[in-house]
Amino acid sequence: MITKSLYLLAVTAVTCSLGFSQDKKQQDIKSIKSMCGCYEVKFNFAETFQYAKDSASYKPSQTKHESALEWVELVEDTPNKIVMQHLLIVSDNMIIKHWRQDWLYENTDLYLFDKNTSWKYKKLDKKAVKGQWTQKVYQVDDSPRYEGTATWVHVDGQDYWANVTDAPLPRREHTKRNDYNVLKRRNIHEITATGWNHEQDNDKLIRDDSGKDVLLAQEKGMDIYTKVPDSKCIAGQKWWKENNVLWKNVRDKWQTLFDRHQDLNLEAKVEKKTLYSLLFDLKPDAAKSETDAIIQKFVK
Repeated sequence: MITKSLYLLAVTAVTCSLGFSQDKKQQDIKSIKSMCGCYEVKFNFAETFQYAKDSASYKPSQTKHESALEWVELVEDTPNKIVMQHLLIVSDNMIIKHWRQDWLYENTDLYLFDKNTSWKYKKLDKKAVKGQWTQKVYQVDDSPRYEGTATWVHVDGQDYWANVTDAPLPRREHTKRNDYNVLKRRNIHEITATGWNHEQDNDKLIRDDSGKDVLLAQEKGMDIYTKVPDSKCIAGQKWWKENNVLWKNVRDKWQTLFDRHQDLNLEAKVEKKTLYSLLFDLKPDAAKSETDAIIQKFVK
């Protein structure tokens, strides 16, 4: 009887654990998908501390306050992968493909930014990512940007995901600064009553070929996404319907490169042109062979 009781107790414990895990996962999915829709966004960045050796000649980055209307399209929705495309709506006739974020459940394959235009492939242990979600962030041309894995937290009325990972220079700086080459980002995605916030605490690093880092400066970022009616973003929705096939072809090509599970090194420019400019110039009905060929030219 004792053995049978212990067996029933163990079965009950496992069943309860599996049920809790599934409930938690559904909470995670609800939080992630709640970031889709139409948003008025305020982008705020300020350099907080400087550590330059020559502080007299160091010029800190200017404080940034910008706003935008942004449509976040749910591109892919499966139990273990959620893909969301951000679109900036400048006007009804001017839509800019912005960044993309993919969320993968218990993912073990990461491309970690090294420096300049290189990413290192890393295989994680399954036990290390149990219950976690990887956020993979991509450039406007769907090339890699940064990614990291962490657990969504739902406690005491708080609903957030936080991770620290290395990234290239942000778009607001890469044409203005060349005195650092890595941005170590602490990203917090918090779901709020009015939308969601993307909070950042970043280190601006100088990384040499041996991997040694020198801290140049730090900055604070707060991007505030306030939900507005989807009807305000109809132009973005329409643009995506007209262009989604083109960008699926682009995503598919990149995926074949990621599936090699090898370090990735890219050219910054080919024939004096950037990858995003070449892709943005294409018509929506461009053949997949054309997008494949363009991307392949940038792979070293």
